[in-house]
Amino acid sequence: MRILTLLLGLAISSFAATGADMSDGADNFYKSDKVTHQKVIFKNQYQMNVVGNLFMPKGMKQASKNPAIVIGHPMGAVKEQSSTLYAQKLAEQGFVTLAIDLSFWGESEGKPGHLISPEIYSDDFSAAVDYLSTQPYINAEKIGVLGICGSGSFVINAAKIDPRMKAIATVSMYDMGAAFRNGLQHAVTPEQRQAFIKTATEQRLAEFKGGEAVYIPGTVNKLDDTTSAIQREFFDFYRTSRGGYTPEGEKEALTTKPMLSSIGKFMNFYPFNDIDTISPRPMLFITGDKAHSKEFSEDAYQRAGQPKELYIVPGAGHVDLYDRTDLIPFAKLTSFFKNALK
Repeated sequence: MRILTLLLGLAISSFAATGADMSDGADNFYKSDKVTHQKVIFKNQYQMNVVGNLFMPKGMKQASKNPAIVIGHPMGAVKEQSSTLYAQKLAEQGFVTLAIDLSFWGESEGKPGHLISPEIYSDDFSAAVDYLSTQPYINAEKIGVLGICGSGSFVINAAKIDPRMKAIATVSMYDMGAAFRNGLQHAVTPEQRQAFIKTATEQRLAEFKGGEAVYIPGTVNKLDDTTSAIQREFFDFYRTSRGGYTPEGEKEALTTKPMLSSIGKFMNFYPFNDIDTISPRPMLFITGDKAHSKEFSEDAYQRAGQPKELYIVPGAGHVDLYDRTDLIPFAKLTSFFKNALK
């Protein structure tokens, strides 16, 4: 398990209780009175149901063609964590927004739950574009995507082969492939990586033989003197009332706990390869100047083609940009998408 801990300086997290830090406008469960909301269901190319929260500005002219944005949640979270907040805030600015549950998570389909499949995750975003493109009130030529944390790498992976995504933005992005291969700041050795892969494949065989699934603890359940600063950051969101959420139908909050037996699939995930081919569609990378994940946004920015922008939020850490409305640069996101989708 020590190897798992080394690899998991990751952006994956969970449940709620008390003691949350609600400073800087933390408001994950924000409810806007300026937008309408409906749940929608559509199929990805694997014929799996994807579930999303669709938001529209009140008074929007449904007889006209409107711009839209698909929004993805942090890795292992669900749409009610961070992405629905972003969806409402951007809908208030005139966009139709769609916050989706990735396959195997939340209300979306996929068995076994919490399976890792970056290819299917990426396809979920293209499926959301399929759905929006068929709605009479959407301009199919004006659809953007926004990925928070791990979803940032999935939207990039999707956009490389889906030119219908006209503008791509990420917030507190994690390159989930690099994070598992190398750890933060390349702290994981090749020997540790191989040991981790061996553990995952042994667990896969155990499950094939009928054994119970084992989940990686993306966020600790309790704090003690040995808990790292990164784990404390995730704990404050996913294990407190600030952001903890138990999906409907689940007895406990298993969000952010991916299956160990499938986690090796991230080792083969290289979302930044050929990122320059997204050009000339614009890209915006938003990260906090104190974010432990900043290296991933900087890497993507260096590799991307023009037009591109790296926007660094002063005083913000990684999880701060999940829900702290006083720090999240909604005005920057609004101007980016309005210019790109005009």
